[in-house]
Amino acid sequence: MRTSNNLIGLVNFITFLLSIPILGGGIWLSNRANSTDCMRFLQWPLIVIGISIMVVSLAGFAGACYGNKFLMWLYLFVMFFVIAALIGFIIFAYAVTDKGSGRFVMNRRYLDYYLGDYSGWLKDRVTDDGYWGQIRSCVRDSGVCRKMGRRLHGVPETPLMFNFRRLSPIESGCCKPPTECGYTYVNETVWIPGGDMIGPNPDCMLWNNDQRLLCYQCSSCKAGVLGSLKESWRKVSVINIVVLIILVIFYVIAYAAYRNVKRMDNDEPAGEARMTKSHPSHFEI
Repeated sequence: MRTSNNLIGLVNFITFLLSIPILGGGIWLSNRANSTDCMRFLQWPLIVIGISIMVVSLAGFAGACYGNKFLMWLYLFVMFFVIAALIGFIIFAYAVTDKGSGRFVMNRRYLDYYLGDYSGWLKDRVTDDGYWGQIRSCVRDSGVCRKMGRRLHGVPETPLMFNFRRLSPIESGCCKPPTECGYTYVNETVWIPGGDMIGPNPDCMLWNNDQRLLCYQCSSCKAGVLGSLKESWRKVSVINIVVLIILVIFYVIAYAAYRNVKRMDNDEPAGEARMTKSHPSHFEI
């Protein structure tokens, strides 16, 4: 019995450690929500799951140390639903970020982002007029566009150097006009018309060199926010999948150890069939 308790305690301790990357992923999303992605509700399910795993693991660890079967049972019962919630979050994260990505632009290293490439719940959430006002203010106040400026030995970045920069989705969508508009580069956030506009893209008329406006009202900016959210969620989901696999493995081990503890409490030797116990042989003396 002591061996089974030690095994359950070890499993709970490892499970507690596994809650740290989940909680860390939620905190990382929270930091990005305040500075880059500007979606302030997406991180909370992950933080709640991480804290739940941490608390339940401590309860299970205490149960194993003190031989409290109720705490061990509580760990198994609650952890089942926590694992189910984590699976649901991973599926949700992939489902709402399934469509949409940046488009390659000729002679450019960065990608351009178009709102029409995205669809589904997340797009509807971001493009909602009331909600977008908050996101737009958040992106502007984060200073992401202001921080784009670069100098090489005191010399401002040239158009050629800018064309071969790897821009984030928000930098590409919100801080410059779409490439198809044909604007001429002055600096990272100042562009002047370079002739006739190319294509019917309405964002070409929305671009403004006023640093408080830029392309924050453009559809490309909304697409850039969606692209940034997709990158963030996919990074966190990869970690969650790895943690989930390990959690399931250790959950099965903990369940088997708990069953062994119950069997030994009932004085049932491991491997003895239940039928033998309930119907003893007539030849037994």
